[in-house]
Amino acid sequence: MKTQKNILIAFLLNLSFSIFEFIGGAITGSVAIISDSIHDMGDAASIGLSFFLERKSKRQPDDNYTYGYARYSVLGSVITTVILLVGSILVIYNAVLRIINPVSINYNGMILFAVVGVILNLLAAYVTREGDSLNQKAVNLHMLEDVLGWIVVLIGAIIMRFTDISILDPIMSIGVALFILYNAIQNLKEVLDLFLEKTPKGISVEEIEHHVSEIEGVLGVHHIHVRSMDGIHNYATMHIVTEADSHTIKELVREELREHGINHVTLELEGRDEECHEEHCHVAEDAHEGHHHHHHHHHH
Repeated sequence: MKTQKNILIAFLLNLSFSIFEFIGGAITGSVAIISDSIHDMGDAASIGLSFFLERKSKRQPDDNYTYGYARYSVLGSVITTVILLVGSILVIYNAVLRIINPVSINYNGMILFAVVGVILNLLAAYVTREGDSLNQKAVNLHMLEDVLGWIVVLIGAIIMRFTDISILDPIMSIGVALFILYNAIQNLKEVLDLFLEKTPKGISVEEIEHHVSEIEGVLGVHHIHVRSMDGIHNYATMHIVTEADSHTIKELVREELREHGINHVTLELEGRDEECHEEHCHVAEDAHEGHHHHHHHHHH
């Protein structure tokens, strides 16, 4: 619940702030402030979106979404990131135009806006600092980015105030945009890994195989598949060859996997002389995991 409330607060803060900022940028004639306000509106939009998706992602699994709704939160992260990518490219484009034909800027107004900007965004970053979903991380990243962006604008405005190098303004906005671009791309990469079912960060299948096969009573282990729903919860499926008591083995394996950060495990147990029905097939969809239980008895 906390995450949701934070996201809502962040949304309202950001939205009202980006409007205030756009006006400020227009009054002072600073492209750095205007570009920042565009970036903030993008943030606000994406945060509003994450709010609804985060709420949906908390729903319990049902027949339509047997794995639950966690991926909706991840989807929020994708859309947020894409908005930021587009936003920062637009900012860079406008700044380049500004370098080509410079405009006079009201520095005193700019300094004032920057001070207010730093203070307000620090507050917003403080409010949204808790929460652990990718979505929440994305939201908090925006907040911290805004604080940094404003500090840069403030320093730039002070320098320009005393030296009159007005080209600094568009250069600063390019700097901020590149920073956002870089972070957005990193974020997108992380999310794509989830959708591509890449083995989650910090989990080594080789190590799992090694540790599980060392458990007493386990003769072999194969078809290990590990996936993550949302970057936090990890799921695994595997086939275990054993002659020992299945209940004991399952407990031991689950315990071992918990140490590897995997709490949801589906195990397929096989006897020694039973050939695995999917020797060469590497698909670990739970759909056909359940089926070979009934064909086993005729081997014994």
